[in-house]
Amino acid sequence: MDAWGLQGWIKVQPFTSDPQALFSSRRWFLKPPLLRGVFKTTAATGLVPSLLRISAVREQAGFVVAQIQGVENRTNAEALRGARIFVSRASFPTAGDDEYYWIDLIGLEVVNRKGEALGRVLGLLDTGPHSVLRLMPPAQGAVDASEERLIPFVAAYVDQVCLVERTIRVDWELDY
Repeated sequence: MDAWGLQGWIKVQPFTSDPQALFSSRRWFLKPPLLRGVFKTTAATGLVPSLLRISAVREQAGFVVAQIQGVENRTNAEALRGARIFVSRASFPTAGDDEYYWIDLIGLEVVNRKGEALGRVLGLLDTGPHSVLRLMPPAQGAVDASEERLIPFVAAYVDQVCLVERTIRVDWELDY
């Protein structure tokens, strides 16, 4: 997040191809920016507020720009620089068939067709054409637990996602 213009607007780089949740929510939750793993605060900015009330929001050149109640000038907007925005799950558009929000995949156990544990989803990477699962291998087993495993999140490798059982079944071997 950063300041945009002189009237206290902010600009946000959405980490989604469809920022509909930002447009539909009038309350954005904030976490302060991280600097080397520590929450960043300064005497000039103080603490970042935990909630922003949005007066207006629109898309502008690949960014989302928003006007916030109580933020009336660029200096106030700059105090929010680097903060991370979150919206309520109720603001998310409904996912289609075979579509998943990343947040729903994080923490799922990944197993191959033989039932061998490949690891737990730490996060995902957006490569443009498709997403890639980032796995931390299980502590016990044939792989070194310090090595991160990457698996393309595409139908050619992903057989099934079961949110109820918290598992993803893939066509992937332990030695890949």
